[in-house]
Parts: sequence; C-alpha cells; structure tokens
Amino acid sequence: MKRIIRISIYLLLLFLFPIGLLAQESYPNHPLPQQPDTLRILAIGNSFSDDATEYLPGLLEAAGIHNVILGRLYIGGCTLERHCTEFETDGHEYVYRKSVANEWVTVKRYKEGSFMDGVGDEPWDIITLQQGSPKSGRWDSYDPWLPKLIGIVRQNCSNPNATIVWHQTWAYAHNYESRNFANYTYSQELMYACIESCVEKLRRDYDIPVVIASGVAVQNLRKGKLQTEREYTRDGFHMDYKYGRYATACVWFETLIRPVFGVSVKGNTFRNQGTENEITEKEARTLQNAAIQASKYWK
Repeated sequence: MKRIIRISIYLLLLFLFPIGLLAQESYPNHPLPQQPDTLRILAIGNSFSDDATEYLPGLLEAAGIHNVILGRLYIGGCTLERHCTEFETDGHEYVYRKSVANEWVTVKRYKEGSFMDGVGDEPWDIITLQQGSPKSGRWDSYDPWLPKLIGIVRQNCSNPNATIVWHQTWAYAHNYESRNFANYTYSQELMYACIESCVEKLRRDYDIPVVIASGVAVQNLRKGKLQTEREYTRDGFHMDYKYGRYATACVWFETLIRPVFGVSVKGNTFRNQGTENEITEKEARTLQNAAIQASKYWK
C-alpha cells in the first residue's frame, strides 16, 4: 500500500511539474573518487546536515581514517532557494565549521560566513545538498532552485570533477505539532512518501545518483525494537543527540566513506564514550545495521 501511495504521488508530481519553470544550464555529474590521498566533503545545508554530520569525525577517528576534510556550511532552516539568494546577494548569514583532524572547529560563526567561505575554501571532492525540511516533500520548491544551485556550485567550486550528492532528510515525528507539518496533514507516512517521490525525481532529472538516505534509516529505525520518546528526534524534527545523530552519521559514513576507501561503518567502535550520549555495543550494532541497509536503498 505504501509503495502504491509513493508511486501515485510521484505520478502526480510529474503531471503538475513536467518541466522546469525556468530554463537552466545542464551540468554533468561525476562519480565518487577512489582512494584519494585526501577526501574533501562539504555539506551545504541547514540544521539537518548539522545533526547528521556531528558524529562523523568520531566515526572516522575510530576507523583510523585521518585523511578526510569535512566542511559544514549552514543556516538554520535554509532552503534551496535561500542558498541561491545568499550567493547572489553575498549574504553573510552562514555558520561554517570544518574538521581537518577529525574534530569540528568553527571557522565562521553565525551571521559571519558567506556561501563562498565554504565553497571556495577547498577543492571539494564531494558536495552535498538538501532541501529545508518543511519543503522536502514539495516538488514545487525544488524547481528551479535545485538546478540553479547546482550551477552555482559547479561555477564556483575549484574542483571540476566534484560529485554532487543528495542528502535525503527524514520525516517528522508523529506527535510533532508545528504548522510546518500541516503541509503533510500531520502524517509522518505522507511526509515520508512525498520526500521519497521528490528524491526519485531529482535523481533522474538532475543526474544525482548518490543519495545519503538518512530519511530511510530513521524511518526504518522507527519500526524497530530500539524506540525513543520522540522517534529519534529531540523536538519532533531535529535528531536526538544520542541515537538519531549517531544513526545518521553512520549513513553518511557508509554512503560516502565506504565506497571511496572500502571501509564500512560495521563494527566501528565510536560510541560517544565518556559523554551523556554514550551508547552500548548492542545499540551501536542496531544503528550501524540500519545505516548499512539504508545506504543500499537508492542503488
């Protein structure tokens, strides 16, 4: 039944938005690099990319990987449209954080960073994009802004062979009461199906085959035995600090690190040791396995 709903929504999207609202130059995408001396990953996003990558340096350190540079360029709630506007107006609203030695360091604080502070900082090998969560399941919010943002990234990243990757975010918790949830009639299942439909369409229309399936992992975990009070969120939509952030970081690792270096997140020993968010080995196995399964979803 859920598959039928997803297909129906997808067909409706195709009917309503058969072509882009504005003509955009097309840019070819490139495969993930293989065994580079240094791998450089930039996430252009919002608080959801902030959540999903927070524990990625810890996973890298535990795996003995010390040649990955991470960048995190975000504005809370930022949409594809706003990223384009920030670039065009040379706005300085971003936070820019960076990990060079498997530890996040703030380079530009809130309302200090610009789009180019992040994009122009390194010859990024992988650049991830995502939509703001309230609009993540609404195709009318993607076109023309996604192809426009891809063009901006292509024109301003110093690495012409960078891989554009999509970060699929998650649906809200069932008990989330924000008006943003009204777009989906306060239905987690509908929101998740709409997000999936948009991802299916953008993969095809904009040549983005690699998807970081955080949304898949979270939705699958919500059906499992490891339950949390707010379904892996701390407030109905942001990932909780203990399980949600760990699970989504594992998805990023399995989707971007394993194909490049051949190292899986399975068996990774990072547990947030010594903090209030430390997890057990059994919990880690559950979260890692969910990430591994999710990473196969869009292939």
